[in-house]
Amino acid sequence: MANTAYIIESLKKQIASFKQEAIMEEVGSIIEIGDGIARVSGLSECQASEILEFPGATEAEKTFGVALNLESETVGAMILGDFKHLKEGDKVSRTKRILSVPVSDDLIGRVVNPLGEPIDGQGSIKSKTFYPLERIASGVITRESVSEPVQTGIKAIDAMIPIGRGQRELIIGDRQTGKTAVAIDTIINQKGQNMICVYVAIGQKKSKIARIAAKLKETGAMDYTIIVVAGASDPASLVYLSPYTGAAIAEYFMDQGKDVLCVYDDLSKQAWAYREVSLLLRRPPGREAYPGDVFYLHSRLLERACRKNKEHGGGSITALPIIETQAGDVTAYIPTNVISITDGQIFLETDLFYRGIRPALNVGISVSRVGGAAQIKPMKKVAGKLKLAMAQFRELEAFAQFASDLDPETKRQIDRGARVTELLKQPQYSPMPVEEQVAIIYAVNSGFFDSIAVSEISAAEKKFLTLLQREKKELLGVIAKGEWDEKIENELKKTCEEFVK
Repeated sequence: MANTAYIIESLKKQIASFKQEAIMEEVGSIIEIGDGIARVSGLSECQASEILEFPGATEAEKTFGVALNLESETVGAMILGDFKHLKEGDKVSRTKRILSVPVSDDLIGRVVNPLGEPIDGQGSIKSKTFYPLERIASGVITRESVSEPVQTGIKAIDAMIPIGRGQRELIIGDRQTGKTAVAIDTIINQKGQNMICVYVAIGQKKSKIARIAAKLKETGAMDYTIIVVAGASDPASLVYLSPYTGAAIAEYFMDQGKDVLCVYDDLSKQAWAYREVSLLLRRPPGREAYPGDVFYLHSRLLERACRKNKEHGGGSITALPIIETQAGDVTAYIPTNVISITDGQIFLETDLFYRGIRPALNVGISVSRVGGAAQIKPMKKVAGKLKLAMAQFRELEAFAQFASDLDPETKRQIDRGARVTELLKQPQYSPMPVEEQVAIIYAVNSGFFDSIAVSEISAAEKKFLTLLQREKKELLGVIAKGEWDEKIENELKKTCEEFVK
């Protein structure tokens, strides 16, 4: 009897404490679907760039999409991944999360897709922090001017078109002129330079990406590199989002006060993917059928690269966007857009490439708007006049083809230019330390190589560098630290004289 009374009492207590909670969930339905784009009705509170949940191909997996067009009656969303199983009338629910990517230190050395999921078969990546793909760039007050170099290890670039930490330097040229090679050499050269690298492959062939990953592993560069992959066979939605994923990952490391190098290879393909998505969303087309905000597509991405001042952590993101031109036309729509956003461009020319001048750098059109601020003192001293001399040489060379007799001064300039051109040639995957670059450029500029035949220059360069490494280790060390005075110059001069003898 007592037991029954106790049960009744506890039931009364449970009934008294019972609270009925109504869970509100905003659910819409697909009214139109095709080509990875869905029109959804019934999501009146949906936010821009919000993740939407669609039914999965199976019970276990879910399909996600991103809200792009917010219209009065419907929401235009792009599906992330496979969409073939979706049909009209399927339920769509809001997640109330803005599109973001998981970030952590475990990303280093990994290959991920634009949603931050690993695709290298090395297990999952632990992460509790999420960074939004779209983020407003740092303001003016938090920034600092560029003053520290990013050594690419490529003689022609470090001497004439220097890149600084926090700069945005465009690599532009036709297909197969060595644009990716410049970027990969730069990544390889960051070994021991306290730099984290993010390589974003946008719409590239998977075989090419696998080759790059293998090369970075072989050279030990994967120890500080993250690869973000949107392959050629991936949906346009992922190709369009991949550079923003790279930028979000780079910002995570920059916020820790680290220096990051971010390569976007290449933004032409991102513009094509964005054009595809926009036309499917029925946005009005503009010039070359790109949507009206295609400039903003790239400016909001590249503006996130900057160098922060000490009060705001002191990290930096250096961006190397790549753009592919058609028949060397730098004045096309996307190339001019990106040229106007970046702090200079490295222009690679097909003619030079086929003549065996590699990297095929056109010195006349290439420019760095940071200049000597991004060079160490010795390099500034020895390479100051190099760019002008090279540009003049190219003009004189063209002129000299028609003239039979040349005055001694012009002939001397042409001879020196030919030697410098030969010296600036460099094989792929063999970046050179900055101190060796300084020594070799000093030697050729001071005329020590004038007596050597042009065909013998590369052999002489190897011998000269071997001599320096064997007998002048300390001198190279001092130059590497950025020191330069008369004593150092005289010692270098003496070494050059000994070598010529």
